[in-house]
Amino acid sequence: MSDPMAEIRASFFIECEELLESLQDALNDMDDGASDSETINVVFRAVHSIKGGAGAFGLDALVAFAHRYETVMDEVRSGKMAVSPEAIKLFFHAADLLSDHVRSARDQTPVPADSESCLQELEALMGIDHSAAAAEEEVSSDDFQPMGLALDLDFGDDDGGLPSLDDTIQDSVLVVSFTPKPELYASGNEPLHLIRALRALTEESKIETHFNALPPLEQLDPEASYITWSITLRGDVDESDIREVFDFVEDVCELEITSTEDDSGPFEVLAELISEPTLSDEAEVTAAIEPVSVNEPAARDEPVAAPTPPPSPPVAPSASGGGRQSSPSAEAGATVRVDLERIDRLVNLVGELVINQAMLAQSVSEAGLPPNSAVMTGLEAFMMLTRDIQDSVMMIRAQPVKPLFQRMGRIVREASAAVGKEVKLKVEGETTEVDKTVIERLADPLTHMIRNSVDHGLETPDKRLAAGKPEEGVITLSAQHRSGRVVIEIEDDGAGINRPKVLQKAIEKGLVPADASLSDGEIDNLLFLPGFSTADQVSALSGRGVGMDVVRSSIQSLGGRITIQSEPGKGTIFSISLPLTLAVLDGMVVNVAGETMVVPLSSILETTTLTQGDIRALGPNTNVIHVRGEFVPLYDLGAELGYRGTKSDYEGCIALLTAQENGTRSALIVDAIMEQRQVVIKGLQRSYGHIPGVAAATILGDGQIALILDPADLVQNATGHTRTADFALAG
Repeated sequence: MSDPMAEIRASFFIECEELLESLQDALNDMDDGASDSETINVVFRAVHSIKGGAGAFGLDALVAFAHRYETVMDEVRSGKMAVSPEAIKLFFHAADLLSDHVRSARDQTPVPADSESCLQELEALMGIDHSAAAAEEEVSSDDFQPMGLALDLDFGDDDGGLPSLDDTIQDSVLVVSFTPKPELYASGNEPLHLIRALRALTEESKIETHFNALPPLEQLDPEASYITWSITLRGDVDESDIREVFDFVEDVCELEITSTEDDSGPFEVLAELISEPTLSDEAEVTAAIEPVSVNEPAARDEPVAAPTPPPSPPVAPSASGGGRQSSPSAEAGATVRVDLERIDRLVNLVGELVINQAMLAQSVSEAGLPPNSAVMTGLEAFMMLTRDIQDSVMMIRAQPVKPLFQRMGRIVREASAAVGKEVKLKVEGETTEVDKTVIERLADPLTHMIRNSVDHGLETPDKRLAAGKPEEGVITLSAQHRSGRVVIEIEDDGAGINRPKVLQKAIEKGLVPADASLSDGEIDNLLFLPGFSTADQVSALSGRGVGMDVVRSSIQSLGGRITIQSEPGKGTIFSISLPLTLAVLDGMVVNVAGETMVVPLSSILETTTLTQGDIRALGPNTNVIHVRGEFVPLYDLGAELGYRGTKSDYEGCIALLTAQENGTRSALIVDAIMEQRQVVIKGLQRSYGHIPGVAAATILGDGQIALILDPADLVQNATGHTRTADFALAG
């Protein structure tokens, strides 16, 4: 049986991820020059909501950090503190540490070590001198040693002790009448924290608890609300401050604020509020605001002791959407959180449905039924329904790359600080959707590449200025859909790849012969060799020769590939091409030397039957074909895969014209095209590792297993032989 509190806690941390995402978005807007109050409010609300939820679960370290961060943002929000570029950098650093605190609380790991130094730098922007504050705190602790003793209401003396009660009384006396609705409890909010937040607004307050038509015990509705609290606040407090406490729950409670001149009755003074609550106090405080006994009606109207307030007003965020949205964006549609394992199971079942549908279609086809028969009509409807289900399930798994790209922002900030460079990350296409499994496995490769761009790609500030570039380097991280795949590019405006240096390093390490003559593309690909590094010395980021070979292996394990484009003095672009999903794809079923194979439909531009006039000889062993004014290299799949030798004549053969992401085209020779169908991807990496030219396998309708080819990888590793020696001599 599942633990309800564990589920609520898990929901809180999921909510934190969303709040952290909105926090990063708002900080990016501020970094781009947006200084409007709503953008600043988004930052404040995100931190405020995280703090409130953390308080509900007693996450003291997270609450303390968020409170001090929130205090600084409140100064910005009120216009008391200007936003400078240095301040924004600190805000980003604090947001990164806040994310660490959230994960630390979730995983129950130690809190970040540099939290205090970051907070002190933030508070220094407010003019707080921590050295003086520490000395004052030491003196204060000596003056108020006996605070654990019972206190009299009359403290005043002539020796400079605590002020008298009359000295603390302000002109403003506000009475807050607060009655929760059942929806407030259902949304996971806790009146205790709201009351604590109210008491933190002033040094003097009192609380009364009233029970509204409390029925007999056996008739109590556990989901109903029977309690009204009346909280009287005296001091320098405004109605707007009170309403801000109830900002997230005002639609799930009845709230009335009145001003009164009646300031009689006992109030608590500052001395009683010095001590902060601990986790052990919470049970006592909860008991204090609940009825002692249902069978004692005479005691129901008596004032109840108020709980000790925390150092900040925590307000638990609504877990069910009962409160207002904390984002200024348009209201989002209703959502539901589903465990990923359930979605994976659904995807697998849809895959099996696709296979069974193909088998059924194969059986009906072999039965020889006429096309207009009821069975064929029903089968076509079943195929359309299967396709719609598959598309819908794939949309459930698809997620935008935005959270992943936001994580790269932190990598850029940390890496640039480590090497002393000014770097700005520019993000494009962050709403591009990719299979969640692909996103999760992209984090490490992208981290490697971002760090390499900061360390190797971008010049130092003095070199950039000497080259006529801005002192601040720019790394652009983009994502887009192209030819049925997702292409992610990491582009920097640095010096580009120093190809002579790369070649010289490769020769020194014995990776290539000393007399090797390599093209620019071949030199660029040397970066992916194991153990290769152009760094002259090992740094905190790179130089050990571990990274880019791991990146290529990780990308290949996802059925993708990586390419490099570089222009000296202009910069470098790393392009990662990945399948949109790792579950199902549309493919063309072909026959090669008696073997059935599948070529992804997204990589095929067109098909053609070759004539003798289309084929041109190129060198002793290869052919090209002439297509619309361009020559395209010819590759014989049967020969490249080792099923047979090259043919003596390719006239009348079928060619599949394919294209890679960089625009390079090639023609693949097949013996026959069987059909076009949707196939379920079955990975081979775990059992067989990476197989050049083969992306995965699938099960066809007749139960036969067929390989799914990767045309780009196949061409990259191909020999290109389409002519035998005898044929070459004869030609």
